[in-house]
Amino acid sequence: MRQVTAEQSPLWSSTAAGVARLRALHQVVDGGAIFQDPLALRILGHQAAQYERSAREHPERVTPFRLFIAARSRIAEDALAAAVQRGVRQVVILGAGLDTFGLRNPFPEVRVFEVDRAEMQGFKRDRIAAAGLDEPEMLRFIATDFTLGTLRDTLGAGGVDLTQPVFFIWLGVMIYLDQAAIDATLACVAAIPGSEIVFDYSVPLESFSDATRRNVEERARSVAERGEAWVSRFSPDDMRALLARHGLTIMQDLDKAAMNRRFGLPEPAADERAGSHVVIARVSEPG
Repeated sequence: MRQVTAEQSPLWSSTAAGVARLRALHQVVDGGAIFQDPLALRILGHQAAQYERSAREHPERVTPFRLFIAARSRIAEDALAAAVQRGVRQVVILGAGLDTFGLRNPFPEVRVFEVDRAEMQGFKRDRIAAAGLDEPEMLRFIATDFTLGTLRDTLGAGGVDLTQPVFFIWLGVMIYLDQAAIDATLACVAAIPGSEIVFDYSVPLESFSDATRRNVEERARSVAERGEAWVSRFSPDDMRALLARHGLTIMQDLDKAAMNRRFGLPEPAADERAGSHVVIARVSEPG
């Protein structure tokens, strides 16, 4: 039987497949300089040469976003490692896609729960098997739809101990959700004392230079045509207010310049500073 890849599956999200390709590209082209993921290529079922060729043919198109994808994953997993040091033993990856952390989890005492649509998870588990990988005992899959607003009940039914702290990873999802779904997700996080979340958000279009805004608008049209429209954007002030309403305190809000400094990348030019932010936030202490 011919092996089905992420791009060929009718069950797969084209944007999730694109993010998975960029994680793999970072391993091949950049040597995983920012983010090491030894399973990124295996789970896709592609040969490294395809990714090298893509990077050579379209360097201006893939490089900035590739490095951002690598940076946000590294930030999330660094923050997770610190949370484990503090005693957190549960990780929930919201909208996991083809993320491989649950397969290479270095913390034997930490249980990982992947949350995504049932169709996505079925396809991913097929890809895991096709890659000759095992599903670790500490990995669980929980199927849900974020737009239903039932995340807390779904997590509890799926085995998450809601009386104990949880570390949430929520990357590449918020822009696709409306305000109600975002509020429901943040309320779920905030209701679990001692919990923490890492997520990314996109800034309003007026934040970009004219040339960059045109490119962003073109990408927005492209993903909307594929049924995955970008819905929500926030300014840093609006994001701070949103999290405060839900009882979450921002520990870090990293823009492009801050991420570049963190990973030794060049300072962005003045007209290229706008872009997605990565946030680390914790449930606020009472009082």
